[in-house]
Amino acid sequence: MRSISATEASRRFSDLLDAIEAGETVTVTRGNRPVAEIRPATKRTGRDLRVALAGSTPPDERFESDINAAIANLTSDERDLWADE
Repeated sequence: MRSISATEASRRFSDLLDAIEAGETVTVTRGNRPVAEIRPATKRTGRDLRVALAGSTPPDERFESDINAAIANLTSDERDLWADE
């Protein structure tokens, strides 16, 4: 695993992203202390989701109505209490 200073990472950000895209993991340091580790993003698939949800219980009958009620609250024409007056 390669280390690079924060200053150098800033100056050569495009090159850094190219290396990471190619599969390299890079540690970014500041003052000789590691502050970040950048690695390639994990690609997710529908299979990953199915595996993650395999052990969970399916939503109950009220789930759809609960979602619709939440959406109705978001799209309501009521006055926004948080808006500046």
